[in-house]
Amino acid sequence: MRGFVARVVITAFGLWVADLVLDGLRFDGAGPLFLAALLLGFVNAFVRPIVIILTLPLTLFSLGLFLLVINGAMLQLVAKLMDPFHLEGLWTAILGSIIVGLTGWVANGFIGSKGRVEVWAARQ
Repeated sequence: MRGFVARVVITAFGLWVADLVLDGLRFDGAGPLFLAALLLGFVNAFVRPIVIILTLPLTLFSLGLFLLVINGAMLQLVAKLMDPFHLEGLWTAILGSIIVGLTGWVANGFIGSKGRVEVWAARQ
């Protein structure tokens, strides 16, 4: 459970960074930010795999670049489901999903599966 909460907080951090960097993406407060992070987790867990399977030929033809469009579309879906989450255009959604993905990738490198900070030490 702690790992799930840590991942939601990491996603919320990524959305917050995207909110700071991009002009076309904004939230009406901290509550909607965390709700969007939670909803984005559910959309990525249930809707995204179905969309990836349905668009597999296009993804293969574009050598995987179409996955950026899919990630942006998932962010747009969350914005459509929430009124306090404002997103302007597919390009802003794609850039926002890249920012959320990069911050999540960096932060998940430090968080283990149980939600604890992991430190790796090399022995000589």
